[in-house]
Amino acid sequence: MPIETAVPLSEYLNTSYRPDCDYLEGELLERNVGEWDHSRLQMLLGRYLSNRESQWGILVVTEQRLQVKPKRFRVPDITVLKGSRPAGGIVTEPPFLCIEILSPDDRMAEMQERIDDYLAFGVRYVWVVNPRTRHANIYTADGIREVRDGVLTTADPDISVSLSDLE
Repeated sequence: MPIETAVPLSEYLNTSYRPDCDYLEGELLERNVGEWDHSRLQMLLGRYLSNRESQWGILVVTEQRLQVKPKRFRVPDITVLKGSRPAGGIVTEPPFLCIEILSPDDRMAEMQERIDDYLAFGVRYVWVVNPRTRHANIYTADGIREVRDGVLTTADPDISVSLSDLE
């Protein structure tokens, strides 16, 4: 849902929004956050992954701006990077994994646009999780896979997260 239009890029980059907003060619888009199920799963999943940063050679951040195109920024719920910390305050190289946790107000068309932005940017994996049902999908450049066994996975590094362990 747009909250403002025709915002200059410099203004977006120099403004703190609470919560942070996506920026799409001059338009600010609010992110649906703040409800218990969403917030709780975001914290549990972020903690699970961050506790294994050394083991998997990753860095985990929440609500980090990604510049997916010159005038297009997305803010995933959780971002997983391989290797070292990026040089600037905004991630400008494709992360390894972006995680989106659905909120009741999320619309699939808008979520699909987010997923498409991540994959076109070069993100290898996108996990989309419904916090209430624990239903999830894994998106890659090769397509979509429904997570039927409740285990979110990646390869290289081999990350495995059982949604039932996140209580």
